[in-house]
Amino acid sequence: MMPRPNILFLMADQMQGEVLDSGHVCHTPNLDRLVQRGVRFSRAYTPNAICSPARASLMTGLLPHNHGVLTVIHTVDDDQCCLRTAKPHWAQRLGTAGYRTGYFGKWHVERTQKLDLFGWQTFACEGGNRLRQAEEEARAACESATFSLEMALDQPPGYQSQRLYGVTDCPPEQRSMGLRTRLAMDFLEGALPGGEPWCCFVSVQEPHDPFICGGEAFERYDADTLPLSPSCDDDLEGRPGIYRKAARVFAHMSDRQRREAAACYYASITEIDQQFGRLIDRVEAAGQLDRTLVVFTSDHGELLGAHGLYCKNFTAAEEVYRIPLVAAGPGVARGGQSLARVGLHDLAPTLLELTGCRSLNAGDSRSFASLLREPDSSASPPWIGYAEYFGGRMLVTQRVVWDDPWKFVFNGFDQDELYNLDEDPFEMSNRIDDPTCDQHLRRLVAHMWRRCRDTGDDSLYNSQYPILRVAPYGPSNTASC
Repeated sequence: MMPRPNILFLMADQMQGEVLDSGHVCHTPNLDRLVQRGVRFSRAYTPNAICSPARASLMTGLLPHNHGVLTVIHTVDDDQCCLRTAKPHWAQRLGTAGYRTGYFGKWHVERTQKLDLFGWQTFACEGGNRLRQAEEEARAACESATFSLEMALDQPPGYQSQRLYGVTDCPPEQRSMGLRTRLAMDFLEGALPGGEPWCCFVSVQEPHDPFICGGEAFERYDADTLPLSPSCDDDLEGRPGIYRKAARVFAHMSDRQRREAAACYYASITEIDQQFGRLIDRVEAAGQLDRTLVVFTSDHGELLGAHGLYCKNFTAAEEVYRIPLVAAGPGVARGGQSLARVGLHDLAPTLLELTGCRSLNAGDSRSFASLLREPDSSASPPWIGYAEYFGGRMLVTQRVVWDDPWKFVFNGFDQDELYNLDEDPFEMSNRIDDPTCDQHLRRLVAHMWRRCRDTGDDSLYNSQYPILRVAPYGPSNTASC
């Protein structure tokens, strides 16, 4: 019997999937090395566009409507947006199988911050004593730092000014990412000499806005020549009106400021790459890299000027939903790329299969372990992408379906969206009202209803009340498509 592999799980926050595309301007030598050693999923997606729901899906293998975390946990009262703790987590399965587990960095899954309840034996997360002390050190260092470049948002009038990007003289080792890496390194120092398998999860909060980076990393990028998003001047006509309302916040930005924002964002990712490279190098120095599964991903992406917008939330743009996903290690093909549209939540059953642990029996997700062994395999049935967004703060309900090359966005609050991503990769032409696309629309709507039915998304599936019938076609459409 093969020994169970170790797991080094590296997670960024709000990182675009396209950053790891071949030829991209972002400098990530350590992640590039990981891609060469393993398999990259170039069409991985998140099941939700914001932190807490996406992260809870990663831990449970469930869609948000089934695990209960429908928005970010710090924006609502304690009796709202509660993780259903009876749902098992994959880290619990690892612990039962004899793994030594450690979690370091941003958690944002639920409020207790008691990660031992969810399978993490050693942990330091926001609110926990060890990380709180480290974060206080980082905050003090950043408060005394000097910004050589920064830009704040102050529109519309009456909202507080908020920094969008900046270049600081505080080195990454003294900022949040460096401190979290240091805590993970301490865990590895104890785990590597031991005889039992281990799982080390490192979750940094960068490159999440505000995009803060150091001067050395920033200087790698020419803010005069960085390419802007091809959709940066999109007028958003034919799309939900709330998109245009959000665009007002950023409408005053010059092209120079847009490029500076991109430079800071990419520079922050370069700094993450350096920190994660330290952890990979430490495992390699201990002679354990060949028996360690290294996974890199992000909870969701970032608009970064696409459609004239920044951040994420209620736009179903590819820049937000497409995430980086790379895995390398024992049993994983080297230098492979898969075009399968896998989800962040699919990692839960995948990790359990690769470690020989008991399944979560989460019907919302499925293992893609076979694609790690044969990334170009066509033996498995087609993977249709699916995501959901609840937008509790703005009452924005969305469901997203991908069935190549088509993408459908159900916007319960406004105009739906339909795109052909082969012909329109930057989603500039909404074809929801194009009668020549009706057969594609029917098929994708049918898949949405099937997913709602099969996963128990009853709040949407049972919306038969007359005034709530706002989808293009109803659930009975599933029988004919």
